[in-house]
Amino acid sequence: MFAAAMGDDFERLHPMLRRRFGVSLAGGYACEGRGVMTRIRRGPWWTIPFLHIGRIRNILAPFPGRDVPFTVENHAYRDPFGRETVTFVRTFHYPDRGRPGRFDATMVLGAGGTIVDYLGTHQHLAVDLDLRASDDGSLILTSDAQRFHAGPVSFQFPMLLSGRARLHESFDDATDEFAIRLEVRNRVFGFLFGYEGRFRCDFPPAGDGPPARILPVQHESRE
Repeated sequence: MFAAAMGDDFERLHPMLRRRFGVSLAGGYACEGRGVMTRIRRGPWWTIPFLHIGRIRNILAPFPGRDVPFTVENHAYRDPFGRETVTFVRTFHYPDRGRPGRFDATMVLGAGGTIVDYLGTHQHLAVDLDLRASDDGSLILTSDAQRFHAGPVSFQFPMLLSGRARLHESFDDATDEFAIRLEVRNRVFGFLFGYEGRFRCDFPPAGDGPPARILPVQHESRE
C-alpha cells in the first residue's frame, strides 16, 4: 500500500522503515511495536473538551504525560468492502490512570492513489495523507483534506475546526529503535496535540489476521 502510494520515493526510506510500512496481505507479516513516549502534549485549556470528545471514539489521547509506555499494532486485513486495510492502533499506558488511552487508525489505498486514513473506532473521519521520504531516509507524513461520514451525513470537514498533522518517523541504527514525533496544529489556533517517543518492533507472521480488539466497530465505504 505505502509503496504504491509513494512510488520510487518508498525505496529512499531506511530499510527498517520499508519493512515497517511494508505490512500487507502479500507480505504475510505484522508489525508490533513497544516503547515509551517520552512526552505527550496537548494545547491550551480550551482544546481539552475536543480531545475528550475524540477519546470516546479513540481519536487522539487527551492526557499529557512523560515516559508513557505505549504499543503500536500494524496488521493487514481485507475489510468488508474488499479493500486491503492496515491497522495503526496506538495504546498509551498512562502510569497514573486506571485505563489506557487509544488512538485508532485504519488505512486504505484510495481510488486516487493516495492513502486514506480512517480515524477512530467508527471511521467517521477520513483523512488524505501525503507521504514523503526525507534525505536521511526518514518518513514525513502530512495530513490533508478531511471528510466526515456518519450514516446519511457526509461532508468536507472544515480545516478551521480541525488540525493538520505532521509526523516524522526515523530509524536509529545505533540503538536499533524507531523514533517518532507527531504534531497536530490548527492554522489559526496553533498547537493542539503532539507526542514523541522511541520504540522497537517485532514482525510476527500474520497468522489469521488482526486481533478482534483492534478492529473498527464499523467500516466506512466512502473515502
